[in-house]
Amino acid sequence: MAQRPAWTIKDDLIKCEYFEFQWNGGFALIQKQKNINNLHKAIYNKYGEKSLEVSTKSDLQLGKEASAFNLKCNGYFVENIFQSSKVYSEGGPFTDLLNKSPKEAKKDERHLKYGALKEFFYNDVHWELTPRTAFYDYLYINALLQSTSMEFLECYQWFTDIEFNPKRSINCQARSIAIAKYLFENNKMDKLNNVKAWVQFHREHVKD
Repeated sequence: MAQRPAWTIKDDLIKCEYFEFQWNGGFALIQKQKNINNLHKAIYNKYGEKSLEVSTKSDLQLGKEASAFNLKCNGYFVENIFQSSKVYSEGGPFTDLLNKSPKEAKKDERHLKYGALKEFFYNDVHWELTPRTAFYDYLYINALLQSTSMEFLECYQWFTDIEFNPKRSINCQARSIAIAKYLFENNKMDKLNNVKAWVQFHREHVKD
């Protein structure tokens, strides 16, 4: 058995809940999709609500297209912008990472050589490290807005990313898309227009 998180909107908040399901080992795509199906069944069995897998492993094209490795914001992949915006105590940002592949940008050795992460710097704006996922969520949702209509989010109540491991990572595209659904359904997309307003919204409504 395994536990994985899923995100939804409840009580005017974006919330995370963990679900237990039967895990299938292995790295093959079919094994990962079995795990996705089992996770979604666990969610449905408890709440009777639909889930969308948001990753390149999704069996739905919508889920694949919404992966941060496929979404672009202002012409660059979300993952590249995020990695290239990191400022460490001894260096950065490394803007050349914008022109790498997303995987290369994420695994660049400089992330391990330049001290502790201090902030993010993007479009002449300094982003603090708290709230922890505010910057990543901001990038992701802006990219989603540039690539697709938001109406499809109305069909789903839960969002998952089978590749996300909370023991190794903080940011998750499933969380980000749940936030996007909240903004869309509550006519609050304007929160993205101002960094201070966005950070305040994030503190008030995003609860992991």
